[in-house]
Amino acid sequence: MTKNKTGKKNNKEEKKRKGSPDKGTGKRLKKEFMINSIIAAFRSSPRELFNYKQISNFIGAENKVQRNQVAEILHNLAADNFISEIDRGRYRYNDLGVIAIGTFSRRSNGKNSFLPEDGGAPIFVAERNSGHAMDGDKVKVQLLAKRKHAEPEAEVIEVLDSQARLIVGKLQITKGFAFLITESKTLANDVFIPKDKLKGGKHGDKVVVRIIEWPDEAKNPLGEVVDILGVAGDNNAEMHAILAEFDLPYKYPVTVEKAADKIPDTIPAEELANREDFRNVTTFTIDPKDAKDFDDALSARSLENGNWEVGVHIADVTYYVKPESLIDREAFKRATSVYLVDRTIPMLPERLCNQICSLRPDEEKLCFAVIFELNNNADIVKSHITRTIIKSNRRFTYEEAQQVIETGEGDYKDEILSLNELAKKLRDKRFKNGAISFERTEVRFDIDENGKPLGTYIKESKEANKLIEEFMLLANRTVAEFAGKVPKGKSKKTFVYRIHEQPDPEKLENFSAFVSRLGHKLKTTGTKTEMSKGINKLLDSVQGLPEENLIETLAIRSMQKARYTTENVGHYGLAMDYYTHFTSPIRRYPDMMVHRLLERYLGGGRSVVKTKYEEYCDHCSAMELVAASAERASIKYKQVEFMSDKIGKVFDGVITGVTEWGLYVELIANKCEGLVPIRDLSSEYFDYDDKNYCLVGRQTRRVYRLGDKMAVKVAQANLERKQLDFTPAE
Repeated sequence: MTKNKTGKKNNKEEKKRKGSPDKGTGKRLKKEFMINSIIAAFRSSPRELFNYKQISNFIGAENKVQRNQVAEILHNLAADNFISEIDRGRYRYNDLGVIAIGTFSRRSNGKNSFLPEDGGAPIFVAERNSGHAMDGDKVKVQLLAKRKHAEPEAEVIEVLDSQARLIVGKLQITKGFAFLITESKTLANDVFIPKDKLKGGKHGDKVVVRIIEWPDEAKNPLGEVVDILGVAGDNNAEMHAILAEFDLPYKYPVTVEKAADKIPDTIPAEELANREDFRNVTTFTIDPKDAKDFDDALSARSLENGNWEVGVHIADVTYYVKPESLIDREAFKRATSVYLVDRTIPMLPERLCNQICSLRPDEEKLCFAVIFELNNNADIVKSHITRTIIKSNRRFTYEEAQQVIETGEGDYKDEILSLNELAKKLRDKRFKNGAISFERTEVRFDIDENGKPLGTYIKESKEANKLIEEFMLLANRTVAEFAGKVPKGKSKKTFVYRIHEQPDPEKLENFSAFVSRLGHKLKTTGTKTEMSKGINKLLDSVQGLPEENLIETLAIRSMQKARYTTENVGHYGLAMDYYTHFTSPIRRYPDMMVHRLLERYLGGGRSVVKTKYEEYCDHCSAMELVAASAERASIKYKQVEFMSDKIGKVFDGVITGVTEWGLYVELIANKCEGLVPIRDLSSEYFDYDDKNYCLVGRQTRRVYRLGDKMAVKVAQANLERKQLDFTPAE
């Protein structure tokens, strides 16, 4: 046996490391162990020829029975085309030599994978074959010879492009060395930090570390501290750690803030002449009670013909933020504001988002607007897109506007009540056209001044919320139709759309098959409208039934994710052929792109380059997902923190996730979610049935199914891992 790839010459030591017995021990070798050891032998020396005696010696097969098994395994591996018989009785690894380039995905649980850049399914990469590639690296791999009935594998042979890697964790410092105890889902190994690279970090600090290198023979990568977030457990430190974990900014660049400070807050007289003046028209904002960035306002006045003129006025951010400016580049990089449990990480500097652009009451503000004339049936008589100047009369919270709707009394009651009636009619029309109604509850935390969660409450969507929602949807649709509906003889211009594709047919079929076993029906063929109406009918029919939560959850999972693109295919969930995002430019970069394109096309400008804008759309869609992940992580952290003093208490819950490693259970009282590991269900073995979303006991046939109610006891609250562990209460 020649020197193997890792440089080890001592076969005996290698066998010990792999868990194989030494010669003379007489231990029985399990067949699965023998197969894996033989495969490892060939892969470690892919150019060598081996007979069955050499392989037997390598894996410690001593007696005649074991050596006969080795010969049989070699024969089967050759039949599988994993090895080739070069000479009689002599075999070599069948290196297919297939090289591919793509992205490496590292996972702390060892389930690394390679995603080919030319498409195709992810391919498993064992840790021993990872070449210390980091998550997101562009790599070159060799596809390993595939055994029959086994998953394909790959081995990293070169890292082509590796970005600077930032890892978040807690410092552990002793006299001789320092380590970063990582919390990353993409790195299982702690990071070694030389003492001169601590940057003043102390034992127990939460820090951000840059990976410097990962030597071939080293178990741990080497790193240096780049930022100290604070003491682990401190609320600010933990929230900043979550942002850093997702490579999101947790502070605003001083240079960008200084650029914003230079923007004048006065409106030039010549600008007023270019805008429709709504300063004397009743105008108000309706927002959450803790909002500071008011980017939409409604104006309303009754017309002599009995119709209503409704203006949807949106903060004119792009008047102040010019393309390719310092502020614009930072906004594009962020692409969205991020909403953690206790704070907002804004896309724009505070001077813009909370002051100059925010549509605050009694201040003159510049807007981009869509003005509608609606009759009493909420039909659009006419509309136009324009730039306006407004002066909001009042700032309503949702609760204040809701009180006006419920009591019929209060400031601007005529306008609010009339707009609410129009909004209800617009909503009815949407659902008649096939819009899908997902009324999902959202949980919020009551927190003290230190960020400590004191309790939870359910965020309700009442009529005041739906009033604003309907007019924002109407404005977004109208803007998209302006760009997307091309008159005869005119060429289509590039635009940014918000699309939602039809459900994946296979997922929908599986969903339909599952609900049919529960006694329900779902139509999976026909027009888009017929299919979406079928989903609404199903959701209505399960209201109040035990399986309501289960079916709503699976219905959402069968849907595609909405995204930004220049290729319009409509919005399935809203049942709209044209839809975009126009109404939130303070917190979303795609809305800024839409404003600029509107200005260009309203002025008769030529179409922009489609490929460039598609790249912009891809970036914004990706950043939206990253922001959502960070928001979920902050909620999870607060859930664990909130439950940390409730160890041993019993709660009623609902199974919200079923996996091969256990059950995820959401507590009914506070919506906190935790894991019941499969080992804690009982002493018997459970099979995972992915088609029926359940675990089934082999002996008792006991079933744990998605949507079932389950009483659980709080077993552990691990803040560092943001993980709640439950055990069955019974």
